[in-house]
Amino acid sequence: MAEDTPRRGWRILQSEYVVETPYLRLRRDRVELPSGLLLDDYFVRESRGFSVIFAQTADDRIVLVRQYKHGIGAGVLELPAGAIDEGETPLQCAQRELAEETGFVAAAPGLSHAATFIADPTNSDSRLHLFAGSGARKLVEPAPDPTEEIAVELATVDELRRFVRDGTIDVSAHIAAVYFMLDRLRLL
Repeated sequence: MAEDTPRRGWRILQSEYVVETPYLRLRRDRVELPSGLLLDDYFVRESRGFSVIFAQTADDRIVLVRQYKHGIGAGVLELPAGAIDEGETPLQCAQRELAEETGFVAAAPGLSHAATFIADPTNSDSRLHLFAGSGARKLVEPAPDPTEEIAVELATVDELRRFVRDGTIDVSAHIAAVYFMLDRLRLL
């Protein structure tokens, strides 16, 4: 839906933050629907969004990260990504996350915005900002967050295609980002 689409009669009667931490901001709304039905506990996760990076090396391999995700209690393989910090633009976040998680930096002119996707419109205002870069090479030592233990992997385009098709990459936002970029680069 376009951002200017009306709320279709949803009226927010009251809002309060029930969780405010560096990792989660959760708002509880009391909402009146067009039918008159009142919802006392409609929760919305607020976020500055996050950036996902599709970085290709000079030999056309894609930079991936393998790491544990506590929410599901398992490891995942995905593109480098991270939450946008306060005062940071999506591009600044993408540049920072690529270097912090992998040590890689995209060649000049650097990363470029490829697309923005809505992550979970039912219960969140978060947006995924996808950035692409080529000629990526390791220039710095990774400096992951204290909650991250990351293994960097490089995949060929054929391997990447297989990973999204066979479920090796199974995080929905990253599947969308990979397919979007493979289509954009005419590599599907």
